Amino acid sequence: PPKIEFPCENYPIKVLGECSDGYRQAVLSVVSLHAPGFDVSQITERESNKGRFKSITIYITATGVEQLETLHKALVAMPTTRLVL
Repeated sequence: PPKIEFPCENYPIKVLGECSDGYRQAVLSVVSLHAPGFDVSQITERESNKGRFKSITIYITATGVEQLETLHKALVAMPTTRLVL
């Protein structure tokens, strides 16, 4: 498999979770802790057909495997998160 060269700009992180008040802000807060300085204007959001779930894609500058693993664990630990890609 191809290896990622670090630093890697515009590395996508997709988070799928339950639609709730504050979910977007909670996701952005976690990402800000582990990948400060990401471009907020590049964030994309999409709700499911029934409005129960929301996917948020954020593009970060990935600095290493440890950063990505830590960020993944923090996002998965959120109670309303269902999937992180």
